[in-house]
Amino acid sequence: MTLKTTLSSRSLKIPVFALCLVPALWLGWKALNQDLGANPIEFITHWTGDWTIRFLCITLSITPLRKLLRLSELIRFRRLLGLFAFFYACLHFLTWFVLDKFFDWNEIAKDVVKRPFITAGFTAFVLLIPLAVTSTKGWIRRLGGKRWQALHRLIYVSACAGVIHYYWLVKSDIRLPVFYGAIVAILLAYRLITSLMKNRNSLPRATGAAAREPT
Repeated sequence: MTLKTTLSSRSLKIPVFALCLVPALWLGWKALNQDLGANPIEFITHWTGDWTIRFLCITLSITPLRKLLRLSELIRFRRLLGLFAFFYACLHFLTWFVLDKFFDWNEIAKDVVKRPFITAGFTAFVLLIPLAVTSTKGWIRRLGGKRWQALHRLIYVSACAGVIHYYWLVKSDIRLPVFYGAIVAILLAYRLITSLMKNRNSLPRATGAAAREPT
C-alpha cells in the first residue's frame, strides 16, 4: 500500500483524530492524579497554549507540504487540524476565563485593554472563531471559494498574534516563542512567495488574452 493510498483512506481520520486528542487526555490524566505541579492553573494554561500554537503551525504547514511532497491527499486533514487548534485555544481561554479570573468580567476587560500580552492572545483567539464557524462545506458554498479563502487567511494573523502573546508572556526564556515564531514566519514567507509567483505567471496569460481581443 502506497503512502498516497494510505492518506486517501477514509478510516485514517479516526486515528488522526485520536492522536490529536492525546494532549487533552494526558492533561486530564495528570489532573486526576494531581500531578499538575505547584501551580495547576499555570500548568494548564501553558500546556493548552503550547498545543494551540503547535496545531496552528501544523495546520499552516499542510499546504506547503502537500505541494512540496506532491501529496494532495494531505489537504483532507487541514480542517481537522485547524479545528483542534481552535479546541485547544478554547481550553486555553477557558482556563484563564474560569479558573484564573472566576468569570470576573470587569477584571477580564481590564486585562484585555491594559495588558499587551493578553490583548494579543485575546485577538488571536477571537480571530479563530469565524474560521471555526465557517469551516464546513456549507459555508464554503455560502461565501464562495474566493471570499472563503480570503477569510481563512486570518489564520496567519491569529498565529502571529499567538506568537506575540507567548513572547510577551515569558520573562526570560524566549526560546520556544522564538522557535514558533520562526516556523510561522517561514510558512508565511512561503505563502507570500507562492502567491507572488502565481500572480506573475498569470499576468502574461492575461496580457496575451487582451492582445488577442479585437479592437
